[in-house]
Amino acid sequence: MNIEQIYTGCLAQGAYYIESEGEVAIIDPLREVQPYLERAKRDKAKIKYIFETHFHADFVSGHVTLSRETGAPIVYGPSAKPSFEAIIAEDGQVFPLGKLEIIALHTPGHTMESTTYLLRDENGKDHAIFSGDTLFLGDVGRPDLAQKAANMTQEELAATLYDSLRTKIMPLADDVIVYPAHGAGSACGKNMMKETVDTLGNQKQMNYALRADMTKEEFVKEVTDGLLPPPQYFPLNVKMNKEGYDDIEDVIERGAVGLSPEAFETAANETGAVVLDVRHQSDFAKAHIPRSIFIGLGGSFAPWVGALIADVKQPILLITPDGKEEETITRLSRVGFDGTIGFLKGGLEAWIAAGKDTDSVTSMDAEAFKVHVEAKAPIFDVRKETEYNAEHLEDAHLTPLDFLNDHLAAFPAKDTFYVHCAGGYRSMIAASILKSRGIHNLVDVAGGFGAIKKAGIKTTDFVCPTTSN
Repeated sequence: MNIEQIYTGCLAQGAYYIESEGEVAIIDPLREVQPYLERAKRDKAKIKYIFETHFHADFVSGHVTLSRETGAPIVYGPSAKPSFEAIIAEDGQVFPLGKLEIIALHTPGHTMESTTYLLRDENGKDHAIFSGDTLFLGDVGRPDLAQKAANMTQEELAATLYDSLRTKIMPLADDVIVYPAHGAGSACGKNMMKETVDTLGNQKQMNYALRADMTKEEFVKEVTDGLLPPPQYFPLNVKMNKEGYDDIEDVIERGAVGLSPEAFETAANETGAVVLDVRHQSDFAKAHIPRSIFIGLGGSFAPWVGALIADVKQPILLITPDGKEEETITRLSRVGFDGTIGFLKGGLEAWIAAGKDTDSVTSMDAEAFKVHVEAKAPIFDVRKETEYNAEHLEDAHLTPLDFLNDHLAAFPAKDTFYVHCAGGYRSMIAASILKSRGIHNLVDVAGGFGAIKKAGIKTTDFVCPTTSN
């Protein structure tokens, strides 16, 4: 028996490769399927099944392409209704894999088709569960994403999830290993642990949602409390996962078109494309194409694209570091953004050499920022509400990056104001968005809240995030 977790940090997503006796099952594959094909070839094994825990909202699965490449059937849980051919498993249905068995446990609540896959070893012992978004480490899946499709309220979905956990998962032995679909950083839960594998016994001890004495009413209240609106691209990814999508190789071929500065400018004007700059934030600050949006490859790139650009059909033009064009298009496609129409050949250097205009972002280190804090200058914190509640500058206004467009009226029209996040990545995204909307009287605090703390600037008393809700 061989189990491999293939974890993609920028998406906080776990896919799984399970092999026994030359037969392979893939669970929740990423859209680019070549790594799974190569791994199976290396093992001299055949991919037998492609299991989907649910219709993923925050990434486009590779199930359709992988099935076409291998002939392996796609397996969903009860009540799933994809537009393509698939096995719709019955609750408790057994799928043999070499000397192993994989059992479909229908665990609705996050979505109604959500299914946990239980792996039994060659001795018939329960070994692991692949829990999708039903059970995370430290949390459970949010119950508000499938309300429209299920014709249920989030409270009704949460109550369903309570029953699923207590009838299908919690009765399993404590030594069963939990392999979730997501970890810390995903928008599918609230309190996920940074670890990506744990035992069910430990989760029963420390996961608030698995408390043995928890009533259904308490569960519903705690699971639905503090849920932020989901990113707008989520339902669009669900649609692609249910109905199918273009092959990623076709998406790359369409998008990996190098454009001269003149052709790039013409394409931007004629198509209304978003000009997306994915270089490092310090490079963007020094010089960038006016009205371009910064979302750097070095951070949680794809989720921020999804949250801030939202429309997966939006045409996109890229400014990338040299050689990063294909990687950028691939990472965009993971969350359904297939509309890349080209990149700036030669990068910003070519743009400047062609005599085109550039813009910049004024940036200031934390030591220099001290003076402006003391002078009560306007300060805007673009971190998440939980980060702000834990600790912040005393006079800072909270304007979370996720909802920056809701706060545009809060920024001064003329007076200089200061923007910071935790480390400098999100504040540069915010700066680019504000400048694209004609708001230029801003200064970015380099290094963010981390640098602010090191500089000894006074902040509020720290409150542990676990007690600040």
